[in-house]
Amino acid sequence: MYDYQEEIEDKALKSVGLELMFMTPEKCSSDKGITAVELAKIVNLPVEIVKKKLVILKDSGLVNVKGINPKYWKFDNYNFQRMDEDDDVYRLLCNFDDVDFDRFFQY
Repeated sequence: MYDYQEEIEDKALKSVGLELMFMTPEKCSSDKGITAVELAKIVNLPVEIVKKKLVILKDSGLVNVKGINPKYWKFDNYNFQRMDEDDDVYRLLCNFDDVDFDRFFQY
């Protein structure tokens, strides 16, 4: 059976993951990374959802976290390039069918 809620959750995870993947230092208030609150404003999602998605990405080895309060999150390109291609999170982030890259880059 198709789970609509799961699709929404996947879109949130993809949104958070891609935003971190294409995050430039200029978008962060600190060189350590970005806070969950800052990221939530960028992706237009509630902070609690963003925090849950960050934990999923951290457990997958795709993001690193520094600090305690606030926590700073940063994408780990090294681990991303070494992920198993059959990993669900990896496949989700590599599916660019519905991604608007103009959001991440200014030409």
